[in-house]
Amino acid sequence: MSNLYKKTELVTNVVIIAVALLLGVVVVKRFLLSPRAPAPVKPIAAGIRINLPDVEWAKSRQTLLVVLAQGCRFCSESVPFYQRLAKEALGRSDLQLVAVLPQSPAEGRKYLDELNVSIQQVKQAELPSIQVAGTPTLILVDSQGIVTHAWVGKLPAEQEEDVLRDLQCDNCGS
Repeated sequence: MSNLYKKTELVTNVVIIAVALLLGVVVVKRFLLSPRAPAPVKPIAAGIRINLPDVEWAKSRQTLLVVLAQGCRFCSESVPFYQRLAKEALGRSDLQLVAVLPQSPAEGRKYLDELNVSIQQVKQAELPSIQVAGTPTLILVDSQGIVTHAWVGKLPAEQEEDVLRDLQCDNCGS
């Protein structure tokens, strides 16, 4: 009986040590090695020039760049607002909407169609090349490609109204 007791005690101790090591690894990974919360994304500064090939800034008084990415949760949550923006731009010669995605234009068009967001121009760009750190981002640009306003992230209702108001203003950027 003494031999069986020693074997049981040995197996129990090994199991306890293994569980303790496993819990230690989980704690270290979760609390010590987990990435810190990202710094808040700063909006693009007004006054900088956006370089986006094949966009004719002078075609309209204002261009709203709608910067999205497939798989972006906040982009998907913002779809009703983007649908509203597309309706707002419909038939206006002083405003053009341009969707900018890191995916190819064909993939971007398919994504927008799935979301039922009608934006005619779809461009591909790496986000850092247009000064964007995250999606979704809205960038209001004047007829010379100069940023007048920018909004980052999923916007609360009052900021959505600010965007719509800025699209209506007669003297944007001043």
